[in-house]
Amino acid sequence: MIEILGYADRLAVRPGATIAFKVSCETGAESYRADIVRLRCGDDRPDGPGFQEALVADAAANGDYPGRKQAIDCGSYVRIGPAAAFDAIASFTLSALIWPTLPEADEATVLARWKGAAEAGAGYALAIDKSSRPCLRLGGGAQVWRLVHPVALQARRWYRLLASFDAATKTATLHCEPVDARWGDPASRPVSDRCPLEANAFGQGLVGVPFTMAAHVIAGMKGRWRGAGHFNGKIEAPRLHAQAIPAAQIEQILTTPLAAPSGASLVAAWDFSQDIPGTRIRDIGPKGLDGDCINLPTRAMTGRAWTAEAMNWKSRPQEYAAIHFHEDDLYDCAWETDFSWTIPQELKSGIYAARLRCGSQGEDYVPFFVLPERGHSRAPVAFLASAATYLAYANSHDHYEDPVAERCHGLTVLAPADLFLMQRRDLGLSTYDHHRDGSGSCWSSRLRPILNMRPKRALWSLNADLHITDWLEAIGQDYDVIDDETLHREGVSLLERYACVITGTHPEYYSTAMLTAMASYLERGGRLMYLGGNGFYWRVAWHEELPGAMEMRRGEAGTRMWTSAPGETGLATTGEPSGMWRHSGFAPQRLVGVGFISEGFDSGSYYRRLPDSHNPRAGFIFAGVEEEIVGDFGVFGGAASLELDIVDPKVGTPAHALHLAASEGHSNVYVIAQAETGANHPGMDGIESPLVRADMVFFETLNGGAVFSTGSIGWAGSLAHNGYRNNISTITQNVLRRFISPEPFPPSAGTK
Repeated sequence: MIEILGYADRLAVRPGATIAFKVSCETGAESYRADIVRLRCGDDRPDGPGFQEALVADAAANGDYPGRKQAIDCGSYVRIGPAAAFDAIASFTLSALIWPTLPEADEATVLARWKGAAEAGAGYALAIDKSSRPCLRLGGGAQVWRLVHPVALQARRWYRLLASFDAATKTATLHCEPVDARWGDPASRPVSDRCPLEANAFGQGLVGVPFTMAAHVIAGMKGRWRGAGHFNGKIEAPRLHAQAIPAAQIEQILTTPLAAPSGASLVAAWDFSQDIPGTRIRDIGPKGLDGDCINLPTRAMTGRAWTAEAMNWKSRPQEYAAIHFHEDDLYDCAWETDFSWTIPQELKSGIYAARLRCGSQGEDYVPFFVLPERGHSRAPVAFLASAATYLAYANSHDHYEDPVAERCHGLTVLAPADLFLMQRRDLGLSTYDHHRDGSGSCWSSRLRPILNMRPKRALWSLNADLHITDWLEAIGQDYDVIDDETLHREGVSLLERYACVITGTHPEYYSTAMLTAMASYLERGGRLMYLGGNGFYWRVAWHEELPGAMEMRRGEAGTRMWTSAPGETGLATTGEPSGMWRHSGFAPQRLVGVGFISEGFDSGSYYRRLPDSHNPRAGFIFAGVEEEIVGDFGVFGGAASLELDIVDPKVGTPAHALHLAASEGHSNVYVIAQAETGANHPGMDGIESPLVRADMVFFETLNGGAVFSTGSIGWAGSLAHNGYRNNISTITQNVLRRFISPEPFPPSAGTK
C-alpha cells in the first residue's frame, strides 16, 4: 500500500518563483514530514551506484504538516455554468448523437442538469441505464423516475437520442434511432409515459447547478462540483430546447437547430467542431451558453458525418464535430496546496524533490527541476530533462497490461507502485495505456502524482537519467538542469547559452517547437551529446491553454501499444499529424545521426570499435581507451541495452558522420522494430540480423558545432562501473571536455 502521495503545480521552476506542493495521506496519517532534497542518483539497487540525495537544510518548506486524504475528480465531461435560461425551463427537449463505447457499464449520463447520485438526485438527465438502454431520468430528491427505451445500445455505433418532457401534461417521450442502417438495426418507435412526480419537481433546488454533458455533478469539498455517472464514448451536436418537441423533428433539431419551428424554443446548440484546440465548448444558439471541457476529453474525433475524404480535422472541421469522453481521463487532481517553497536566488540548478514521509515506512518523492534564471546560465553544460517522455510514460500500466510484454521484458514483476496503480486508475493514464473502453489514451499531464517518475523506482525515464547527473557530480562537472517543456515554450534561447547540451537516456517524445529549437541550436554551433536510445521518435504537442498537458496520437506505424482510429491521427492542439517524426519527414538520423531499430529487456551487450574510431577526427573521443571492445559491463549487463539506434544514410545520417562503434551479440529477444520492415519474417532478431545493434557516431555541424550519439538507452547505466573508472566513462568524459572547449570544430567535407 502506498501511504503518501504528492505532486507539484509545476515541474520546472526558476530562482525567485514559488512552487506549490499538494499531498494526500492515503492511509489516514495525521501528519507527515516534508524536506527538500537535491537528487544525485536514484538507483538504490545493490548492484547499482547507490541512492544519493542531499538535504537542503535551510529550505523554508522543511517541516511537519497535518495529514489528510485528498479526493480526485477523475473522468472527462463538459460543464456549462448556471444561467437564468436553465432556471426558466419547465418543459424541455434534450437531443444528441452518441457513439457509446461502454453501454453495459453503470448508469451513464449523456446530457443533464442533475445534482447528486443517479439513484437519489434531483433534476433531469438523458442517460443510458445499467442494461445499456437509453433513459430519461427525472428526480426531485426523494424520488427518481425513469422512462426507459426497450432497445439496448450496441457499442461503437451512432445513435440519435431525443428525450422530451411536457410540464403541462407531465408526459415524457424518449426516442432512439440508429444512424447507420447498414447494421440492420430496425427503426424504433418512441416511448411515452406520464411522470408521477409533482409538477416541476425535478426543477426544485437546481439554482446554481451547472448543465453538463457526459456526466452529472455531485457536491465536492468546499462547494466545488465533481463529476459522476461518466459516459464513455463520443457525443455530437447536443441540443436543449425549452419545449417538448415531437420526435418527428429530431433530424431537424440535430442538423439545423436554428430553423423554425424548433428554433424559437432553442436554449442552446453546442457545436464541437468549433475551437477544437481549446477547452471551451461553443454554443451557436441565441444565448451564448458556452461551456468548459473538464479533464481533457479527446477532441478532433470523427463524427457521424465523417466521409473519409478528409484525414485531418483542419480541412473539414464539420466532420470532426464529436468529442470522445472517458471515465478515466484526468488533467488535474485539483488538490489543495499543503505547502510552498520560494526558490532562493543562490540555489544551484539541479534535480530536486520534496521528500515526504509519514508513519514508519510511508515515503514519496515529488521531483522538480530548478532551472537557472531566464536568459542566464551558471555552467557550460546543460542536462536536458525529458519532461515530454516522462509524461508519455506517466503511471503507465503497459508492462503488465500489454499481452506481449513478457516477450520483451521477461517474467513480469510487480512493484508496490504497480499494484497500487492497478487499483487506482483515478491517478490517470500514460499515452501507452488503453482507457477502460479500449480506446488509446491520447493525453498525459503532470498535475497528479506520477509514481514511475521517482527515484528508487524502476530504472527508466527520470530514474535512469539520474545516472547521468550522478556521473556529472562524480567527475566534478558543473551543470545546469533544463527541461524540454520549457524548451517548447522558450525555444532555442533556452539552449544557446550552453557550449554543450546533454540529453537524457530516452528523449523519445518531441514537439515541433522542441525539435526546431534543437536543430537551430546545432546550426548555431552548439554541441549535443545524445546519451540515449529511441530518441526524437514520436511527434507530440503541448496544450497552449493547460500547462503541463501533452497530446499524442499513435499512427499507422511505429512500435505502439494502440493505434489511432482512421482519420484521428491529427493532433487536436495543432492539427499536425502525430505518429513517428520519420513519417513527417524528420527521422532522428537527420538530427543525431542514429534512429531507433530494436528493443529488448533481457540483457545488454557491448560495442566493438570500427575503423572510423581510429580516424584522426575521433582521436579525442578514444584518448586513453586501448580496448577494441567497450561497455561490456553496467547495471543492464552492457552499455548497449534496452533500446537501440542505428545509422541510416537513406533517412538522414550525414555522409560525413563517423561510425565509431557498433554493438553485437544481442539475444533473440531483440527484434527489428515494426516500422523498419514491411512484413515479419525469420531472421529479424538479435541473433540473426546485423541490423539489431546500437551504433555510436560523431559528426561536426555548422559553425563549429558537433554531435555525439551513443545509440543506446543503457549507456548511462555503465558510467558508474568500477567507481566511474571505465572505458564508457572515459569516452563520455573525453567528449564532454572537448564539447565545452571554446575551440570550434573544423568543418568536415560534409559541413562546408
